[in-house]
Parts: sequence; structure tokens; C-alpha cells
Amino acid sequence: MNARSGSALTFAVGVALVAGVTLGNGGANVMPVFVDDFASRFALSDSGAGLVAATQLMATAVVTLLLARRAARPGRVRMTRHGLALAGAGFLAATAATDVVTLILANLVLGAGLGAVYAAATAALAATDDADRASTVTVCGTVGVTALLIMAVPAADHGLGEGTGFLLMALCCLLAWPLVRRLPDGPARPGTGGAEQGETLPVKPSAVLLAGTAFLWAVTQGAWSYASVLGRQHTGLSHSAVSAVLAVSGVVALVGAVLGPVAARRFGRMPSMAAFVSAQALAMALLIFTRDPVLFVVAAVLWQTCQLAVLVQMLAAAALLDPTGRLVASLSGAGALGTGIGPLAVGAVLDGAGAGVLSLVLALGTFAASLPLLRMTVSGAKAPDEHRPAPSPVV
Repeated sequence: MNARSGSALTFAVGVALVAGVTLGNGGANVMPVFVDDFASRFALSDSGAGLVAATQLMATAVVTLLLARRAARPGRVRMTRHGLALAGAGFLAATAATDVVTLILANLVLGAGLGAVYAAATAALAATDDADRASTVTVCGTVGVTALLIMAVPAADHGLGEGTGFLLMALCCLLAWPLVRRLPDGPARPGTGGAEQGETLPVKPSAVLLAGTAFLWAVTQGAWSYASVLGRQHTGLSHSAVSAVLAVSGVVALVGAVLGPVAARRFGRMPSMAAFVSAQALAMALLIFTRDPVLFVVAAVLWQTCQLAVLVQMLAAAALLDPTGRLVASLSGAGALGTGIGPLAVGAVLDGAGAGVLSLVLALGTFAASLPLLRMTVSGAKAPDEHRPAPSPVV
């Protein structure tokens, strides 16, 4: 179904994609651990630590969006390595920081570096010969490596001293340097006088598509940020029990990354993605609203499974529609932007209106935010594999 020209998804290519995407999105995924370090090292309030976190996340999102067009051209390995060097320097500065101003500046630098890595690595997904398989391998590998980082970073902080978790992340940037050597590159852009016959040009995403992606990830990340708190308050589960449920749901959810492409081949990309979005919205609302421990567990597993299925489908559809990778990188940047905004927005709704209203808002928000992505999926399914459209706004 998705066979097309492009780099073969070899083991080395898969490792390069996982390394790039894991580190590019590492700031967001490991942020709960970072926030704890900010607060304890500098005696910051919750809002103060949140400000430092938002600085890093916004830097990553903005740089990813700004470099999406550049990531569609050749030179992704060089771009990724420049990002790794910048992020590594930022992590080292965060390790050595002795005041909050230095800490914020260090997070700006490392966030910008991670944004360059994220743009190049996500764009490279579109240059493989099987977009569905590349997305599945990358998402599964990223989830696994991120789980290890979430355990290793706080272990370094507690075992070797505060701030050494950042030193570990700097080391990861160094280790990733040789691994990203096999990132698939962007297509050549011959000449400057216009598109040649048969040349593939980047697809420019519309503001509606980017806003929808940002909104979807704001809803998802915001709900995830408060899942543990609401689980304890509404179901009576202990802190350790809720943590175990969420951890298990994250591992079991890897099934969703595999089910996404299978469902797309069996039922069609658009119907399968619509079904996963609907199930994700309902599970999210149930997780927030329910007071039954069993339903909470079921909702957590279903939500995370559907979320990964939607993520894989989204990346594959964007890669098929735009093999240059600009569309994938742009959507990744928009998702990163939503990830940074989500916790603040969801927290405001929860404080102002309560869990009942929040569950309804999250469910309806998931449906509304998914509409532009579903339309993009239809466009990707209609575009022949051997020829892609000239760059026109995708809604």
C-alpha cells in the first residue's frame, strides 16, 4: 500500500530515526523530571519551575516550526548534529547553572538545539520507502528509550547530585552523534528557476492544520499532566497505584503503534483514524470523569493505545502526502507547541469549572482538533505514491 521510492528502512536507519526523534522530543518527555530538579535546586515555586519548563518547550516548538522548510532540503545529518551540539552545550550550562537567569538562558539554548534535531529527524521519516513502518518503528523505539531516560535522569540527580540529570542528557547528545549518520536525506533541489518535471516540492501546511495539531496535542498533554492527580482524587487509588496504572498503560499502548498501520491497510486510512480519534476522545473523557477504579484503568489503557495509533497514522499520512518531510516537521513543531501550552490551559479549566466540564471540553476538543488532520489524511490517501502535488496549502 505504501511502497514507494525512498531510503530502505534498515536497522541503521531505524536507529538514526529513533535517536533523533527521542532526543528532539526529549525535553517534553522528560520534563516532569526536569521540573522537579528546577524546583529543588533553586527553591522555585510551582509557577516558577513551570516558567523555566515553558521556556524550553516553547524554544523547541518555535525552532522546529522555523526549520521545517530547511529540513525538507538535503543536509539533515549536518543539521541534526548542529542541533545536538547546541543542545549539549545547553544541557552542560543547565548543569553548571547557579542562578535562575542562567538556568533560563540554558534552557533557551538547549530547547533551540532540540528543535533543530526534532525538525530534521521527523522530516527524515518521509524519506523512507514505507511511511507506516517507519512511523511505527520510530514511535515504538522512542517510547522505549524515553522510558529508560525517565528512570535514568532522576537516578542521576539523586545518586550523583542535583543537576547531573542534565549532564546525562548532554552525554546522550554525544552518543547520538554517530547514530544519526544514517538519517535519510531530503530530496535534491536542482536549479533555482522553478520546479523541474517530476520534481517533488514541499507541501506548505495551512494555519488551520497547524492550529488543529497544536490544539490536539494541547488537549492530550494537558489531560495527561493531570491524570495522576485526578486518578487519586476521584477513584481513591493510592499514589503508587495510579503511577503503576499510567506506567503500564504507556507500555501496553505500544500495541496502538502497531494497530494503526494494520487498521489503515485493512479498513482504509481515513476510517481507521476516525475510529481511533473517537475512541481516544471518549476514553479521555471517561478517565477524567469516572470515579470507578476499574473504569479508570480501562480508560487509561484505551486512551494511550488510541493516542499512539493516531500519532503513527498522522506521521505516515503526512509523509505520504509530502515526501520532502516539510509537512511532517511542521506538524511535529505544532504538536510541540501544543504540548507546552496544554498543561496551563487544562489546569485553568480544571480550577475554574471542575472535572465534569473538563471531561466534556477534552472530548469535544479532541474531535474538533482532529478534523483538519482527518482532512489531511483523505488528501494523503488520494495522492498517488509515484507523484505528489506541487506545494499548495493543506487544510
